[in-house]
Amino acid sequence: MKIGIAAAALTALAIVAGVPAASAQDTTKQDTIRMAIGQRGNWDTSVSEIGQMAGIFKKHGIKLEIVYTQGAGETQQAVISGSVDIGIAAGVMGVIGAYAKGAPVRVIGAETTGAGDLYWYVKADSPIKTLKDTDGKTLAYSTNGSSTHGVAKAFVDEYKLKANLTAMGGPAANITAVMSGQIDVGWAAPPFGLDQLDAKQIRIIATGNDASAFKGQTVRLNIANADYLKANKDVVVRYMKAYRETVDAMYNDPAAIKLYADWLKIPEAKAKRTRDDFFPRASIEPDKITGLDTIIKDAVALKFTPTELTKAQLDDMIQIPPR
Repeated sequence: MKIGIAAAALTALAIVAGVPAASAQDTTKQDTIRMAIGQRGNWDTSVSEIGQMAGIFKKHGIKLEIVYTQGAGETQQAVISGSVDIGIAAGVMGVIGAYAKGAPVRVIGAETTGAGDLYWYVKADSPIKTLKDTDGKTLAYSTNGSSTHGVAKAFVDEYKLKANLTAMGGPAANITAVMSGQIDVGWAAPPFGLDQLDAKQIRIIATGNDASAFKGQTVRLNIANADYLKANKDVVVRYMKAYRETVDAMYNDPAAIKLYADWLKIPEAKAKRTRDDFFPRASIEPDKITGLDTIIKDAVALKFTPTELTKAQLDDMIQIPPR
C-alpha cells in the first residue's frame, strides 16, 4: 500500500521543513513502544524509523521510542531484561537459544530472510582470498547471538575453518579495525561499506548466503518481551499492521526512499541501490519464518541449544499477529 497522495504531500512538506511527517488520519491516543534495533541505517532495520517519519505508526496510534544497538545480542538482552518492549533484527539462532533457556522472549515477525545482505571483507591488499584462507586469522561478527554470529559459526562448521571468531560490534567499528590491522576479516551490510568497495579499498570474500545453513532461510526476527506482549497484545497487533504498511511503502512509494536517504544523509541513488541490489521485497516480509524445520536442527548443530524445540514450544515462542 502506498503512503497515499495526502500523506505523501505532508511528507514532502515535512522534508522541506526538516521535521517528521504526520498523517492526515492521526489518532488522538498514542501508545508508546520502547524499541531496540540492531545496526542503525540498514535497509531492513529501518522499517520502524521510516514508518514513524512517514506518519504511518502515528496513524495506527503508536509512538516509537527507538534506541540502536551494536548487534542482535544487545537487542535481545534489552528485550529479555524488559528495558525495551520490542526488539528488531534479533538473530534467529540467538532467539531460539534464549527461549530454550526460559528467557521471556516471543517472536512477533520475521525480520530478514536470506543472508545476502551480510558480507565479510578484507583490505584490498590482503592475502586472504576466500574463507578457506582464514585459518589462524580473526573473523568478525557483531555480538553473541546475532545473525552475524550464527553465520560466522556456520562458516567455521561448514568449511572446517580454524579462524578466530571475534565480536567486533557494528560496521563502523569493523572498518576501523580492518583498515588498522586489528582484525583480518570484518563484516558489514549496505549501505555501509559501499563507498569503500567502489573505491577498491576493501574486497568481499563471502556473504551470508555462502553459509548453506542460512541461505534462503529467515536469519533475523522481530521479538517482544513475553510479559509486555501478554499485557499489550492490541498494541503489538497495531504495531505489526503499521510495520506491514511501511514495508509496502518502502517498495512502492518513492517518498520512502527519500526519507531513508535524508535520514542517513546519503544520495537517493545509494539508498535505492541498497534496496534493489541487496534487499528483494520478499526478504523483509514479516509474516513467515522460512525454513523453520531446518533452522531448529541447525540451532542444535551450531550449539545454540542442546535439543530441538518441540512443536508446542515453537507455537508458544512464535506469536506473529495475523494480517
